[in-house]
Amino acid sequence: MGSARCSGGLPPAITWSTQNARANNRKSLELTDGSDKRLTVIMPAHNEAGQLGACLESFAEQERPPDMLLIVDDNSTDRTGDIAADFASRYPWIQAIRRESPEQGHQPGAKVVECFNFGLEQLREPYDYIGKFDADILLPPDYFEKVLEAFEQNPGLGICGGHLYVERNGKMVYEPISGPEHVRGPIKLYSAPCFRTIGGLRPSIGWDTADTLLARFHGYGVKTLPGLRVRHLRPTGFAYSARNARLQGESLYQLRYGIGISLLSSLKMAWKRRKPLLPFYHLAGYLRAVFSGKGRMLTRQEGAFARQWRWREIRRKLL
Repeated sequence: MGSARCSGGLPPAITWSTQNARANNRKSLELTDGSDKRLTVIMPAHNEAGQLGACLESFAEQERPPDMLLIVDDNSTDRTGDIAADFASRYPWIQAIRRESPEQGHQPGAKVVECFNFGLEQLREPYDYIGKFDADILLPPDYFEKVLEAFEQNPGLGICGGHLYVERNGKMVYEPISGPEHVRGPIKLYSAPCFRTIGGLRPSIGWDTADTLLARFHGYGVKTLPGLRVRHLRPTGFAYSARNARLQGESLYQLRYGIGISLLSSLKMAWKRRKPLLPFYHLAGYLRAVFSGKGRMLTRQEGAFARQWRWREIRRKLL
């Protein structure tokens, strides 16, 4: 697992914005672990005008900001693009581009990864770490500093991130979508070698499970930092529907979980989200994927590893 950078940066037609640019607000590059490594973050954003400004302020207040934050406005119809452009005019390490895409409604997983991949294709400068972050989060000021420290202290670490919290009844509580050991999709940061080895992100719901399984399959570590509490302004599941629940069922098939693990995963998800009909939608989606010959996100060998790892985790938690 080397430290070679992946190629990335913007094409000549898209230049760094310098109008009214503020100096990069790093507080002390030479004192920050990982400061000599290039950190690039891609932020897909679709109609996020209500959250984007506060989100970008939290990026601007980072003790160790990214070397580049590329905001990809995914055909928004609100002021998302204007807000992104305003921040790009004030911070030289922020860039904003627009992606014209067909309006296909809410597509959990696929659309956001397609938008991320569009941004990835625009990069020309190398990076040592690549992040996929959502536009509806608030980061603590030391977020990137602490995550990069974790990467520097653990050379085999492939994926790292904090924990997501949501506001409920005036209090900040952990968002119980997944276990505390899972790095959530809105705050993913990868080492370049890991990202390259796993083949990037799959444009499908379940991509943020496939990536961690693939990282472990290839010998990379996955780590969460519970002390880094990230506020999630729009809790996961905000726009989910029965159709999207069936897509989740398809993803269980695509991950090669098999019936046993799929059923347990579905029951766990239904309990956490307080949605008793969820397993029925998942089953419908799973069976549809089986009979339609839906493609898989993992190879047979990777799928066998995924099932072994999941069963081992299930036994560990039960015992």
